[in-house]
Amino acid sequence: MKWVEVRINTTTEAEEIVCSIMYDLGVTGLAIEDPNDILAFQQTEENWDFIDPDLINQDYEGVTIKAYFPESEDITDKLDMVRDRIERIPLRETGKSLGQVTVSEVYEKDWSETWKKYYKPVRIGKRIVIKPTWEEYEKEDEDIVIELDPGMAFGTGTHETTILCIEALEKYMNEGALVYDVGCGSGILSVVAARLGARKVIGIDIDELCVKVSKENISINGVEDLVEVRKGNLLDSVNEKADIIVSNIIAEVIINMVPDLKAYINDDGIFIASGIITEKLSSVMDALRNNGFNIVEEKIINDWAVVIAKLE
Repeated sequence: MKWVEVRINTTTEAEEIVCSIMYDLGVTGLAIEDPNDILAFQQTEENWDFIDPDLINQDYEGVTIKAYFPESEDITDKLDMVRDRIERIPLRETGKSLGQVTVSEVYEKDWSETWKKYYKPVRIGKRIVIKPTWEEYEKEDEDIVIELDPGMAFGTGTHETTILCIEALEKYMNEGALVYDVGCGSGILSVVAARLGARKVIGIDIDELCVKVSKENISINGVEDLVEVRKGNLLDSVNEKADIIVSNIIAEVIINMVPDLKAYINDDGIFIASGIITEKLSSVMDALRNNGFNIVEEKIINDWAVVIAKLE
């Protein structure tokens, strides 16, 4: 399958705005290369083997954001909108554009093989280890090892928002819980919930590719009897009340979903929301409070946040 890669060279200051614009345009995931992140990784020995030397030696000193669109009839219109909002329309504050856009074609197989060198096993929380299917890993006694091949669906477990969600699931999961994974992406959170003791997990995503990849990863981990994946928009494909709803999307989508949550979550249920940049954290929490939720916990890694809430 052929994809269109949109590469945006921007700055650290503009990263969040560019990401928000790309999500608004329908991108389901982004690959972000930031030299500042690499420098931070160099200070921690446990994470050093996740860094490829090519990233450390890259020529561009700003932030590079990559998005992938499937080739389609409207791809030209989408690319025009990207260029308009990123490159052609200057910001009022500075009079400068948000970045420089370049476009290229890539085949799924080539893309998958190229980026695999950046992806190694990673431990999250106390027991969860996310292991690429092509990597070796020596399991420790208490480890829960999740095999993953995210393909083009994104969601490798290394992004801050995924880490925050996994840590929250590990902390709040009860044996026998019914879990909804809204915007399941590669299916990583659905698999984690199943391996942590959920009696049933329903993963939901509007993207057909994400549904396909999620089902593949569910099969790889042998949890087909516990996890079902449905194509749908947020909660429109479920009707039962869940014990835990986890959603790693973006702040705007979470805010729009909050008014409907009461109909889909048990009175003592837990809502885990991430994909939230820190500047929008207060807006998400306000929406939750205004719709009858108490904030149980919030946590931030770098510029990304998770919010855990319960009905009052």
